Amino acid sequence: MTHSVFIDGAAGTTGLEIADRLGSRQEFNLVRLPEDRRKDTAARREAINNSDFVILCLPDEAAKEAVSLIDNDRTRIIDASSAHRTAADWVYGFAEFQEGQRERIANARFVSNPGCYPTGFLGLVAPLVARGLLPADWPYSVNAVSGYSGGGKALIERFAQEPDIGFRSYGLTLEHKHMPEMKRHAGLTHDVIFAPAVVRAYRGMIVEVPLNLAAIGGGAKSGDLLEALKNHYDGSAIVSVHDGSGTGELLLNENDPATDRLELSVFADDSGDHVRLVAKLDNLGKGAAGSTVQDLNIMAGLDETLGLRL
Repeated sequence: MTHSVFIDGAAGTTGLEIADRLGSRQEFNLVRLPEDRRKDTAARREAINNSDFVILCLPDEAAKEAVSLIDNDRTRIIDASSAHRTAADWVYGFAEFQEGQRERIANARFVSNPGCYPTGFLGLVAPLVARGLLPADWPYSVNAVSGYSGGGKALIERFAQEPDIGFRSYGLTLEHKHMPEMKRHAGLTHDVIFAPAVVRAYRGMIVEVPLNLAAIGGGAKSGDLLEALKNHYDGSAIVSVHDGSGTGELLLNENDPATDRLELSVFADDSGDHVRLVAKLDNLGKGAAGSTVQDLNIMAGLDETLGLRL
């Protein structure tokens, strides 16, 4: 069976990556609009309502508008924007982060794809909070760096035009659109303190959550966190969990290859009390296009790893 797929916003960074992934897939037929009708509302409405699946790679307000154009009860949506990530009537498209999520995605009509930074944070923290090893009411902080492709065409152009930029810290108002998503889906009481930055690497991302387990209390040690994460992701073809002992450094290279893997590591001191939980992923892979393709596979009843770069 072939499923029709329309990517609304196919000219953007994420849309282009998804189209590249799906272009050679026999299970899917890409619905494409002529360039001069790409932003035409009537043409988009027709494409949306005539497709089995629609993937939204749009700014938030445009994504909400696209959903309002649906006038049938069968078209299924995957939204890669942040417009619906905390909406009650949308299923969160992170298949691995909690029990039963894959089944929810498979049966959903409306799926909101996770943000790239939240994928790292939730991949680390959500299973540990769910198991009671970390408290829901702790004030967590998140330090993260991303490749500049995460900022889309504008940031890609800026890095090309300003070659001296090596590190760009932002979100200094302590507000960011990913923060509600992290809080909601980890089941937290407080907002996280989020410190994002962009570095001179096209793709790739490192997300870190530092913890002082002795101050947190509860008796958990680093080994308990490592064991819980290994058990949670046991058998996953996409998510791997590593003991960080003996690791000297983690690197992002300017031309790292694309990957859809999510690598989680637990680094600790000898006491097991001081811990750095670290996620490494591709912001365009598991952080965007790869996760979208994975969700599309699940919703279409296919092997979820088809078309992924593992």
